[in-house]
Amino acid sequence: MYFITFSEMLGSKGKEIAGKVAAELGYSIFDEKKLLEAAERNGFLDEIMELDEKGPSFLERFLSERPKIYLDKLQSVIYDEARKGDIVFLGKGSQMLLNSFECALHVLVIGSLENRIQAVMKESHVLENVAKKIVERSDHDRDGFLRFAFGKSWLDPTLYDIVINTDKLGVEPAVTMVVEAAKSDEIKSCGIESVNLLGRLSLERKVESALLEARLTSPNVFTSVEDTETVRAYGIAYSVHEKEVIEERLKKVAGVKQVVNEINV
Repeated sequence: MYFITFSEMLGSKGKEIAGKVAAELGYSIFDEKKLLEAAERNGFLDEIMELDEKGPSFLERFLSERPKIYLDKLQSVIYDEARKGDIVFLGKGSQMLLNSFECALHVLVIGSLENRIQAVMKESHVLENVAKKIVERSDHDRDGFLRFAFGKSWLDPTLYDIVINTDKLGVEPAVTMVVEAAKSDEIKSCGIESVNLLGRLSLERKVESALLEARLTSPNVFTSVEDTETVRAYGIAYSVHEKEVIEERLKKVAGVKQVVNEINV
């Protein structure tokens, strides 16, 4: 199985290229619509919509765990989708989440500010000053999201295998380039170990968000995902009640079939 992640500057035709690449390779595509559908199935549609690929404000990060909870839920969805294989992802930090997998190809699509403004004017039927604000806000939000989530700039070229400038390269040549790269021997197919790793990573995010949401985090209690169905809790709790409450919350996490409770009191 394989993955391709696309990140794009608004107005650079990245979505169009991603869609054509997916069709050419016979891959499914995980776009905004599919993300919202997955979030709704998992019961956290409102949280995903609030995060919406932009970083939280300083006060939100300082005063609330909500941004971290939402981010964990978003990442768990991406990892779960990746387990299905042969999929094209559009943004949402997928280039970072799948960066260590040899079966992943990461693409960034860029363009000049002038050309992107013109594209937004044409697509959204707005005046130039409005289009400029839309493009600049998009760039700002996407950079803020990746810095919040991973401490990286989304335009760091080392995060990508291919950078396409649509000022000079049209959609069809760009599609051909990505498809040929995806079929190359250098992009290795993911095996069962990668599938299992994705399952553990997804479960880690679900466990973390569940404990944060229930306000059951403690500097002395830790969890580890042993496999795709088992969570181990260990450390020191203040009471037997706290130990039992943590175990019960972990048992309710989707995908958890066994909790090994090694917490001392």
